[in-house]
Amino acid sequence: MKNLRINGRIWLEAGTTDNAERFMGIGRLELLGHIQRTGSINQAAKAMHMSYKRAWELVHSMNTLASQPMVVTQTGGEKGGGAIVTAEGEKYIAYYQSLQERFQQFLSSELTALPR
Repeated sequence: MKNLRINGRIWLEAGTTDNAERFMGIGRLELLGHIQRTGSINQAAKAMHMSYKRAWELVHSMNTLASQPMVVTQTGGEKGGGAIVTAEGEKYIAYYQSLQERFQQFLSSELTALPR
């Protein structure tokens, strides 16, 4: 068969095998990156064309599942509110990016082993 590809996605889950919840995947990684760059959950949501409510739900889920908050928010005031990715969040960003690279290398090596 011609033009075969190998494709897949990888994510981290938290919880038991019977009751696992998605913790980190490519979309959550992207959201955290936008929060880092913009300092705002709202701006991150806009950059990803998602509702603020959905972005907040994802942040809340990650914060709840992690041992420490991954994103902290600051209420508005004279200088306005905002959000920052914590050291815990940065740790998972680095880990997931590395995991994603290794996963892509795995897919590439499997593609070269594919019968032609």
